[in-house]
Parts: sequence; structure tokens; C-alpha cells
Amino acid sequence: MMPDPSDLADFPEDVPGRPAWLMTLADLGLLLVGFFVFIQASQNLDQKALAKGIREGFGADTIVPEPMPVAAAAMLNFAPGSAVLPASPAGLIAWAREATRDPRVTLKISGSSDGSPADVDGATGSNAVLAADRARAIAAELARAHAVPAGRMIIVTAPGARSRSVTVTLGFAGNLAGNLQQSATRQPEPAVLEEP
Repeated sequence: MMPDPSDLADFPEDVPGRPAWLMTLADLGLLLVGFFVFIQASQNLDQKALAKGIREGFGADTIVPEPMPVAAAAMLNFAPGSAVLPASPAGLIAWAREATRDPRVTLKISGSSDGSPADVDGATGSNAVLAADRARAIAAELARAHAVPAGRMIIVTAPGARSRSVTVTLGFAGNLAGNLQQSATRQPEPAVLEEP
């Protein structure tokens, strides 16, 4: 059955409404005003506590700052394509043992390769693998000599560093969890070890 046209007269006339983009613009404007109110209100709050609360609200992990570099030592002149130590690591071990007496410091062991076609790992053809092998060789010597606890060494690679070397950087991590002991701090002198 068809509706009677006289029944349609009971409905009000279709009045043109606001365009959809205008409502979206109003919503965005209100969000922006709310953001500025939030910024203004949070100026007097503890910024670290506010950032922590926002991170926890979004389920993000706590950010642990990277240790501040203080001193460095290096093992230079590795043979191309080789992770065999070019010299005795005795000086580097002594430096690391003395440097890590303070429980608030860590060592970052950064292996590198010169990026040439000859300076790659033989099995994989990768300069990043060779850089990691060089860093692991130094870390193994430090661990074998009981100079540094394994939990305080970080191994990284820098395959495009343009040098066949391993750099050991002493980083001050501060009073992080597990390192709350107080001890006298002294900054060791930088040492560079290389084969003459």
C-alpha cells in the first residue's frame, strides 16, 4: 500500500543543517583548547611525575637513560676480516678493572669494521658480524680476567665506523637500581692501546 501524500504533510520541512566539516572543525578547536589548558595547568606540577603518569597510562616502559660517557680506551689495528686481537689486552684489562671499581659505571664495548670489501666476516660476508665478533673478543677477555662483571658490559656494533677497532667506553650510570652503593669516584685517564 502506498502512503497517502497528505500524511507526509505532518513531517516538518527539511531544514538545511550545518556542513559536516564545520562540526569536525569545532571538535578539533575544542581539543586544541583543552590541550592548551592541560599545558597551562601542568606547568606547576612535577614534570617527571607527570611524564611517568602519562607513560604508565599508555602502558609504555620506563625509560632508562643511557650512561653518560666519561672515558674511553681502544684496541686498534685488527687485521682485515679478523677478530683475533692484534695485541695483548693486558693494558685494557687493567684499565677496565680500575675503571669499574665504582659500581655506578658500565662499559660499552663497541666493535667496528672499516667498511671495505676485505673487512667482512668470512662465513657470512657481513661487516656487522665481524664488528660484533671483535667486540665479543674484547668482552670475553675482560670476563676471563674477572675484570668486569658480565652485567656491567654492553656490546654494540658500529660497522660503518671506518676503523678496524674496538672502543671501550666508560659510562657513568648514576645510582640506578642495584648500584646504590656509595664509593669514591675518580675518572680514569683515557688509554689507547695499539700495536706499534
